[in-house]
Formats: sequence, structure tokens, C-alpha cells
Amino acid sequence: MELLQLQYFIAVARLEHMTEAAHKLHVTQSSLSKTIQRLEEDLGASLFDRSGRKLRLNEPGRRFLQRAEKALFELEQGKQELKDLSSLESGTLELAVTTASTLPAILRAFRLKQPDIHFHVQMLPMQEMITLLQRGEVDFCLSSPPVRGEDIECQVVCNDHIYLAVPAAHPLATRKSLSLRELKNEWFVGVKQGYGIRDLVDSVCQASGFMPRYVYEGDEPARLIDLVEAGIGLAFIPGTARNAHDHIRLIPLEDEGLVREIALLWHKNRYISQAGLIFREVVIEYFAKL
Repeated sequence: MELLQLQYFIAVARLEHMTEAAHKLHVTQSSLSKTIQRLEEDLGASLFDRSGRKLRLNEPGRRFLQRAEKALFELEQGKQELKDLSSLESGTLELAVTTASTLPAILRAFRLKQPDIHFHVQMLPMQEMITLLQRGEVDFCLSSPPVRGEDIECQVVCNDHIYLAVPAAHPLATRKSLSLRELKNEWFVGVKQGYGIRDLVDSVCQASGFMPRYVYEGDEPARLIDLVEAGIGLAFIPGTARNAHDHIRLIPLEDEGLVREIALLWHKNRYISQAGLIFREVVIEYFAKL
């Protein structure tokens, strides 16, 4: 069995599509198909159910995929550890987040300590983020809500209160505080379902007797303030995203439960480089000062 066979198998198993996997791997479809066939011959078992051009991972394939992913995960950790031991100061941190409002300050502080380390950040829905973390494809996640699992280390770093953002000319703008029940006839802008703050807000509002009516649902939280300022709708904004805006008012909400926990996540079994350890310290220190 060859390492290349495992890499090709994992790509096909995740996509369940030979053409797409070949494109992703930058190989010809015929070469990829032959490699998968040789792997199945070596194993003495079929890993896919085939119907014409359609592929479906079968039960032996699902079981072997778990083992193959673990094998490549361990090899990747070994490469990372050797790289770290050789004192190479360059590299890239892979980050995934469901909450991005604090990232600019965190990354700025990290870059001051590690100017030669690059970072790649993805804003993702919760399930997609956790999938990448479990596969070892990201080093750290900033998540709200926290996620706990058998292979996930979870450290809560912040309790973040949620505010209501309204235009300065809105009738509610002069209020010192509001209850959710007063908002049942309002229109809102927000992120899509699957993002932590949206799911939390919808759950607490439903417990208060109504579901928010959204005129805009997106995946760019930073855009919500502009939409509120334009009078498109109201928005629920976390305290960590507060900035001075002349045309926006942020009003405290009285209802219990409108506090989100922000957690730093990492894989329990993944080797953490020196740069990763410094990044973790930066995150914890940043939130400790809020």
C-alpha cells in the first residue's frame, strides 16, 4: 500500500465524485481510477458502490476512511514536529472561526510576536469548522458556542453580551434597555442559520414568544452595521464587535441568555508548534484584558 493511494482514496471518499477528485488532485481521471482500483485489490475489498458514473462510499469504505485519515493525520503531525525541531521560523497557521469581530486585534498582537508566521483564516458555519478541525486541516478555531468532543480541547475565553443595534433615528434609539418581547414586530438583518450567534438569538427569542423576521441573511457579520445604519433592519451585535458609530445605537437587552461564550478549540492529538503555542497565549491574554 502506498501513501499516494491513501491520499487519492481520501479525496475520492470525501467528494464521492471521481471527476471532481481528479480536478482537485490535478491528475487525470483515468490515473485516479486505476489508483483506487489497485488500492481495492491490495485490500481485497471494494470501497465504493458503483452505479454508472456514480460513486458511493460503502461500509468497508467508511471504516477504511477513518483509518486512512488517522494515518495521514499522524504523518502530518510528524512532519510538523520535525519542522518545529529544526527551528524553522516560517510557516502558516490555519485558523477557522465562527466569530470574527476580535480577529484583527488578535492577529495584530500575534504578528508583533511572530512576524514571519503567516496565517490563513476561514469564516465558516459551525459544522464545517469542526469537520476541518477533526481532520487536522486547521490549527485553531474561535467558536461561539463552545464545542466539546472526544478529540477536541475547548477553552472558554470570553462571555460576550449581545446588544441590539438600531439606527440613531429609530424610535427605540433613546431607550436605556429593551426586552425581547418589545421587538416582535421589528425586522432584522443577521447572519445565516448555522452561525453561533444567529442560533443563540433565535433560540432565546423563540423562548420569549416570537421568531425574528429577517429581511437579510448573510455570511459577513461586519456588513450588518452598515445595513442597520441604512435602515434596512435591526441587528443583534456581540459586545466584542462594538465600535463607535455616529449613526448607530447599541442598546443593552434585559433578557437572560443573550450572552454568548467564545471558546478557543484545538485538536487534542495534534502537535502544536511553537508558533501555535504563542498564538494560543495571545488569544487568552487578549480576552483576559476585555
